[in-house]
Amino acid sequence: MIKIKELIKVYNGNVVVDIPGLVVLPGETIGLVGNNGAGKTTFFRMMLDLIRADRGTVFSKDQDVAASENWKNYTASYLDEGFLIEYLSPEEYFYFVASFSGKSRTQVDQELEAYSDFFNDEILGKKKLIRDLSKGNQCKVGIVACLLQEPEFLLLDEPFANIDPSTQIRLKNLIRRKNQEKNMTILISSHDLNHVTEICERIVLMEKGKVIKDIKTTASTREELETYFSVMQ
Repeated sequence: MIKIKELIKVYNGNVVVDIPGLVVLPGETIGLVGNNGAGKTTFFRMMLDLIRADRGTVFSKDQDVAASENWKNYTASYLDEGFLIEYLSPEEYFYFVASFSGKSRTQVDQELEAYSDFFNDEILGKKKLIRDLSKGNQCKVGIVACLLQEPEFLLLDEPFANIDPSTQIRLKNLIRRKNQEKNMTILISSHDLNHVTEICERIVLMEKGKVIKDIKTTASTREELETYFSVMQ
């Protein structure tokens, strides 16, 4: 589904992304891990054509994302609260996002019922604007807005960072279910090695813009990653 070819991004003379090649197959769930400054978020933004590469190409279904907009029809992402519209209520935002998929308000209301556990009675019907929600609840809104679009390709940047432990468990179950039911291709950037090794079948480790490891997840993967980061300290 996604092919990276000779991708390079340079800021102020420093190479922040340098990936000669990477392939993401349809239906894969991949965890992208690395220390701060590894280039993970920059890489995600390049895949979404929010940042242009200095060299190289991101292909989505064999089309250059910088030269075509077709990928937007099957891609959804939540990287941070900047992706939200803060002066809308969560309900208004869900209706707005889902309208691009041709869904009515009634359809959206019905679909939102499936996320009641994930919302934990903190999102809907509270008469709050998105800007008045906590970071964790903003994250919930962003993730569910993505899922309402029923994307083939989903990118989530640090989705576990601001949510409580109970919601983290619900999110892991939600990601597993969407991958199984929809064969959704999912990329998750996270500092939490436990979570990504539990739900991702493949782990890509970045360091200083480069892919250091690209491994299938096994029972020993978390320990292998912990050993790597321990040595890096």
